Amino acid sequence: MPEAALAASAKLYRPKLATMLMEGYRLADLRHDAMAGLTVAIVALPLSMAIAIASGVSPARGLYAAIVGGFLVSALGGSRFQIGGPAGAFIVLVAATAARFGLDGLLLTVFLSGLMLTAVGLARLGGLIRHIPHAVTVGFTAGISVTILASQLKDLFGLRLAGAEPGAFLAKIPVLVHAWPSASPAAFGMGIAVIAVTVAIRRWRPLWPSLLIAVALASVAALALHLQVATIGTRYGGIPHGLPMPHLPAFTWAGILAVLPTAMTFTLLGGIESLLSAVVADGMTGRRHRSNMELVAQGVANMGSAVFGGISVTGTIARTATNVRAGARSPVSGMLHAVFLLGFLAVAAPLASFVPLPALAGVLVLVAWNMTEKPDLVRLLKHWRTGAVMLVTFGLTVVRDLTSGILTGCLLAALLALAATLSRRGAARPH
Repeated sequence: MPEAALAASAKLYRPKLATMLMEGYRLADLRHDAMAGLTVAIVALPLSMAIAIASGVSPARGLYAAIVGGFLVSALGGSRFQIGGPAGAFIVLVAATAARFGLDGLLLTVFLSGLMLTAVGLARLGGLIRHIPHAVTVGFTAGISVTILASQLKDLFGLRLAGAEPGAFLAKIPVLVHAWPSASPAAFGMGIAVIAVTVAIRRWRPLWPSLLIAVALASVAALALHLQVATIGTRYGGIPHGLPMPHLPAFTWAGILAVLPTAMTFTLLGGIESLLSAVVADGMTGRRHRSNMELVAQGVANMGSAVFGGISVTGTIARTATNVRAGARSPVSGMLHAVFLLGFLAVAAPLASFVPLPALAGVLVLVAWNMTEKPDLVRLLKHWRTGAVMLVTFGLTVVRDLTSGILTGCLLAALLALAATLSRRGAARPH
């Protein structure tokens, strides 16, 4: 291989952390990164627990993913500002996987998806993910947001169900409607209050940690007023004081074959989400990320998260944007955000047991609302081809699953594009 090609290949797979260190790292940069890392950790703390709970696992597993996965994404990634951790887009997938295969099957799925992401990055296929039609991306994102919203209705209204909550959207809604007489005004009021306080702080004091303040106020109110609402402590018994000992998931051929299709879906969604987040960071900073190095880092991060019992990891747009706005200079900010979260586990873990679940449901209702790309939805619906692709992807994501939505949406987009091309060629022929 020529020397120029070797140099280009080396740069392609050089983490941005290594590039930053080669350029020089000063004390002033560390100060900016430390403040940005602390800011992101404050945002990530309630979000990581809320996403884990909505995914059907304990809140600690969301924190494990944010700590281990978040550190590895920043240390090895191809973006200076990417923040990795559990994401709302994965709630539906993780919940369905945990319900079908159990915790061991979920961890095996996360580990295998990490292997696949690493392989995709090493094969230099990162650019292919960018060719997924925008209408498909908007459609499945909107579908996921609706599914997340539906998954939070039980805790938001404090509903008491006679049995387990169904995972499928169409099966879930009748069960929730049947349980409506058990709704708790205290739970609903708390969830709405968290939403209102968060929105108000974001509007008038955008630099304040709105989510943490809203959840903390809800926790204090629940204690002071003796509100009868479910908390992390009553449902999960709190969270541990640190990371568990690492151990590999159980590998069996039968287990691998069973979870392999699901792991492929994790891989596809993880690649899309992480690269979209990196593109957002590029747009905010004027820099360019290394897509294949980013996928390799995401793969290693997912394997690391699974080894420590965490759920899936991807680049998170909201936390990455927060990192940039907070003045981050390098990937050190993302690494420090993970260290700060680990410090919370070590020092303040008992406080998490007082967090009310309706408050976290309110947080995820906001996440679902903010996930939906509303201007793009309106723009895509103005044209029948893009509107059809978006609606089909959205509908199948909600009523069936993410894989069906993405694959059918991509196929429909390809067929419509082919039909449009043939139509133009036919019109161009002389008669």
